Amino acid sequence: MAGLSAAAQARELGAEPLVLEKGDRPGGSMLLSSCVIWRHRDFADFRAECPGGDEDLQRVIFDRLDESLDWLESLGAPVTVPDTRNPRTVGRRFDPRGLTDALVRAMSGARHRTGWSGTWPQGPTVLATGGFPARFARERKLLLRANPWSEGDGLNCGRERGAETTGDLDEFYGRAMPAVEQVAEADFVRLTQLYGRYATVTSEDGSERFEGEPTWSETDLVQQIARWPGGRAWYTVEPAALQERVRERTVAEMIEAARAAGAPVREDGGRLSVLVRAAVTQTLGGLRIDPQARVQGADGLYAAGADVGGIATGGYSSGLAAALVFGRIAAETALS
Repeated sequence: MAGLSAAAQARELGAEPLVLEKGDRPGGSMLLSSCVIWRHRDFADFRAECPGGDEDLQRVIFDRLDESLDWLESLGAPVTVPDTRNPRTVGRRFDPRGLTDALVRAMSGARHRTGWSGTWPQGPTVLATGGFPARFARERKLLLRANPWSEGDGLNCGRERGAETTGDLDEFYGRAMPAVEQVAEADFVRLTQLYGRYATVTSEDGSERFEGEPTWSETDLVQQIARWPGGRAWYTVEPAALQERVRERTVAEMIEAARAAGAPVREDGGRLSVLVRAAVTQTLGGLRIDPQARVQGADGLYAAGADVGGIATGGYSSGLAAALVFGRIAAETALS
């Protein structure tokens, strides 16, 4: 999202950017997501849910997202649901493939290379490499729920040039997934186990239990599971909760999807227990930027997306929203 938005905005401003894509296709992890792009309905809620985040950066996202969503539609990005279906938030759900294609069309005329590796180019550079979830998941033996190329190249580049970092580099946004060895990219959304609020959650060996109610995003729950042995937990659900709905699926449907994928499922008097694993989607710590997307401590560098830290610190906000808004701002600032 960040890199394509920056390139499309640069083309709109008359520039001819060079887009260096490490992967073999455009779209990054955006292409693998449910593609709901949102902000909190009230700014006070944004601050309350992400209390450690930079208030100035949060305000930019809050103020500029609605116009940026209109911009995506003007490029031909197809909206599948015109709202978030969540009373806490406002935004839209896009078709991820259609959105990716629309941004690629919008940057037509840019030099675009896939499978890139090598030295960083000279001149103003927008870092939009997706953070370091692949490295983070590998080092902690967690599942990866993101593209496999985001190893922290942008973070490393910034650090080598003296950039400041911000946020907790051990904090991540993720989801509980079936406890299997690997989940195919096409199944990242379909196999998500997003019903921790209806479950009793214990570590795999039964020695630990999640106390209290998880937040509505359940990010705090997944981070706790990641700290338990093996990054695994049992979700135990009473019969009465099986027909509860989370977005378009029932709890029972999510459990059956996990069972079909090969995750252990135990039954006891109608009660179901599913073994899940913590999966990493996005790292939340990263480079420090100002509201114009300039990397602090490194001249000529700009950053957007998950390469940026200090926005959702302590909670959860839309990574796609931040990537969209600051991707466009990075292009505007670099060309000013």
